Parts: sequence; C-alpha cells; structure tokens
Amino acid sequence: MRSQKRYTTQAITKRVDHEAGRHRTARALAEPAICEVCGDVYADRRWSKPDPERFSKKHPHFRPAQRVLCPACKRVRNGVPSGYLHLEGQFLSDHREEIEQLIHNEADRASVDNPLARIMKWEKDKKGIITILTTTEHLAQRLGHAIYKAYNGKVRYDFSHENKFAHVWWSRS
Repeated sequence: MRSQKRYTTQAITKRVDHEAGRHRTARALAEPAICEVCGDVYADRRWSKPDPERFSKKHPHFRPAQRVLCPACKRVRNGVPSGYLHLEGQFLSDHREEIEQLIHNEADRASVDNPLARIMKWEKDKKGIITILTTTEHLAQRLGHAIYKAYNGKVRYDFSHENKFAHVWWSRS
C-alpha cells in the first residue's frame, strides 16, 4: 500500500543551529574594527591580535577603525559559554599547579590560531572539581586533548547535536 504522505527532506535534514544564527550579525562588520575590550582587530574578514607589522592590502588608505565588541567579549559579557571542561580526580589535587599551567599555556597557543578562543571562567567546587568555561567549543576540546596527552587518565567528549556546544570530562585517580 502506498502512503499518501508527500516526500519531504525535513526528516533527513539536520538543522545544526537552533538559534537560527541569532548570535551572528545581519551583515559583516565594516572594516577595520577594533574590540573596545580586548583590542583585537577585525580586518580582511577575520579577527586577529593587534600587530603593527601586519598590513592589509585591502585598506591601503587610512580609514578610522570603528570600536565594537568582538564575539568572544560578547560571550564573556553575556555569560554564555560554548564549551565546558570538567577536571576531577585525586591526580588533579596532587598536580593542580602543573595542570593549571598546562591549561594556560595551551589556551595561549590556541589564541594565536584563533583570538576568539578564550577561557571565560574557572570554577572550583568543594569536591575539588574544576570547571573551565570557554568561548569556543574547539578550545574546550583542545584543552581536554592536551591534558589527556600529558597525563593520560580518562577523557570523554560530548557535543550538542543542535547547537555549537561541547562538554569535555577528564579524570584520573
């Protein structure tokens, strides 16, 4: 028996971002732009760290830069992270300073590739579990991978199927 239901691609099409792009602006920013909080520069359709040596061929003439908030600073201001890294275990309490230094160093290396990837906040609870909030899901994943590579243990990655969001759990007894 043949179904009377019309074929649609809705059943097989995934909509990744249920926020429907509300985090993006309607148009690209006018170039150049400077973040008024962190000082990052938007030119050639990308955010980068301020560099006096860098020269954009797209803007050979002087044009005053507009002052805006970069997407990472907006996330920090609104308190909306894209990634969580949870650290726990006896090994963590024994080697806390080393692990924290590793995380800071890896976050600094990640900011060279993507200046919008930042650590938003460190939270420590009474049980000794550290939760790190990041502005990008990739940074949380990268930090979890760096800790696992350096200290082994157990690592688990969970990603949201609907929004750009990541949870990374690392533990070692």
